Amino acid sequence: MKAVLLTGFGGVEKLELATVPTPVAGPGQVLVKIHAASVNPVDTKIRRNGPAIAPDLPAILGCDMAGTVEALGDGVTGFSLGQAVYGCVGGVKGLPGTYADYVAADARLLAPAPAGLSLHDAAALPLVTLTAWEALVDRARVRPGEKVLIHGGAGGVGHIAIQIAKMQGAHVTTTVSSDEKADLARSFGADEVVNYKTESVEAYVARLTAGRGFDIVLDTTGGSDIATSFAAARLNGQVVTIVAGYTADLSPMHGKGLSLHVVFMLLPMLYDHGFAIDRAHQGRVLADLSGRLRPLVDPTHYTLADVAVAHTRLETGKAAGKLVIDVV
Repeated sequence: MKAVLLTGFGGVEKLELATVPTPVAGPGQVLVKIHAASVNPVDTKIRRNGPAIAPDLPAILGCDMAGTVEALGDGVTGFSLGQAVYGCVGGVKGLPGTYADYVAADARLLAPAPAGLSLHDAAALPLVTLTAWEALVDRARVRPGEKVLIHGGAGGVGHIAIQIAKMQGAHVTTTVSSDEKADLARSFGADEVVNYKTESVEAYVARLTAGRGFDIVLDTTGGSDIATSFAAARLNGQVVTIVAGYTADLSPMHGKGLSLHVVFMLLPMLYDHGFAIDRAHQGRVLADLSGRLRPLVDPTHYTLADVAVAHTRLETGKAAGKLVIDVV
């Protein structure tokens, strides 16, 4: 089969299109013929930085995919040959990725693909969906009527988080950087949109919450937004971050009695032994949400030969939505 191999850690020149043996579905696995795979920031970070969570070199990166069932390994039930499926299934240590014609995926990580979406669009959903769900539902346990603030509502996780929070009955505010992104955030259901470049956190907390603060703040961007998140949360509120690779002053948390949740949704894939949020849970979430979410997909067309180009586009911040690789 054709696959994009990571031959070393560093620049995009380390990604090479090659011919490798087609995998075989082992016990508990499903062999999937990949139709499309999406590119996520974790892919570019693994490529650049290696090897903490990286698969052994030469490696196939790519977490997300959508495709059709080609073969079933021993013990697999609930799937049928030719069935359309999607999932976040690999691209990290111990699990081959999805920049390839085929992947032998853990059946627990798969779910029936959304009937109302193309496989191209379905491939954009798994990682961001699971991240947003874990952040808002599994960790913060968002409830109807709560005020939720989402930083980066036009981003990959952010636009899905808006939809999930609204499904749970929350009132959703999101921050963006432009009028164009504000329109996008509203199209995904945001009740209030704040341009953080023109309005301070103190001003929009006063305007939108009468100074009380938000019940839940989801930080999808990291950096200085963790301090903004603490400032925006109410007393005894909750802050959830999906980006934590930096040093932050946590003293504002103490002054408000805040709870901080750090979400890294790849953990069940890296350590498959008894997590409360496990591989089977991820498959169930994708199955439950199948057909209920609308992805924002960048219109640029890519094939396996263009993976390096897609990585460059994502790293330069020019993507207008999730980048999807068309394999078939």
